[in-house]
Amino acid sequence: MTYSTTPENGTPRPADAPVGDALYVYALLPEDAVLPPGTTGLDDRPLQLVTAPGSGLAALVHRTTPAPYQGPDEQVRQWVREQDAALVAVWEQVGTALPMTFNVLVAADREASAEERVRQWLTDRADVLRDLLGALAGRAEVRVEISLDREAVTEDDEEAKALLVEMEGRSPGLRRMLAKRLERLRKEAGDRLADALHSAVRRRLAAVAEDLSVRAGRGQEAGEVSVFAGALLVRREEIDTVGALLAELQEEQPAARIRFLGPWPPYSFTELPAAPGEETAPEVP
Repeated sequence: MTYSTTPENGTPRPADAPVGDALYVYALLPEDAVLPPGTTGLDDRPLQLVTAPGSGLAALVHRTTPAPYQGPDEQVRQWVREQDAALVAVWEQVGTALPMTFNVLVAADREASAEERVRQWLTDRADVLRDLLGALAGRAEVRVEISLDREAVTEDDEEAKALLVEMEGRSPGLRRMLAKRLERLRKEAGDRLADALHSAVRRRLAAVAEDLSVRAGRGQEAGEVSVFAGALLVRREEIDTVGALLAELQEEQPAARIRFLGPWPPYSFTELPAAPGEETAPEVP
């Protein structure tokens, strides 16, 4: 199987590139999966399933040329969004999926067509892939990002209040000096509270998840400090439980700023094996 990634300085792929003997792979599914009617992927390409009889598995694909999807950053982001939308639609109907990263292509070679190579890969790894699908059936990924607003952390701090009062009516130079003291105080207080909360927050989230993966969060807004950023693997019926826990955390800590994203297919919890001699493409940011 050939995995293709997006080079940093490759030739852009035109949106109307002709269809050739290659398959773009979105995910692996159970063999009996049924696609939602009219489901399309990148550039509105129609999606189909390639099954390997006897394996219990299918690959969600579209036909394409054996060239990676590359181009200007905004075009690549659009393709990534289209891939995600297609996979979420299929995952919501089927109930389980093993997502592939962006730009996974299987090309024909001198000995076999693209379909034959996909079928062979599914057959060779059937036991492992079926186990993964079973383990992730009915599970979803949700992402949680919790930060603290440093100003809100020190809202009742007497020293912070005194500095704000002292700044009133002062000269610009003195105000700048006092503002720096206030900023330092807020930063130190926010950092202390974030450190104190991190372990407890992670422990409480882990208690309602089957697995947890700490990951980099979005860039922090000015005046915020990160407490936790990660992905949780949860049963789909437990998603509301995670939401209720986050509501409790918000009530306990008004200075918290909480983002609850998803549900999605389990991107962060899918580790697909490569067939002998094959390399897995790195994830495109």
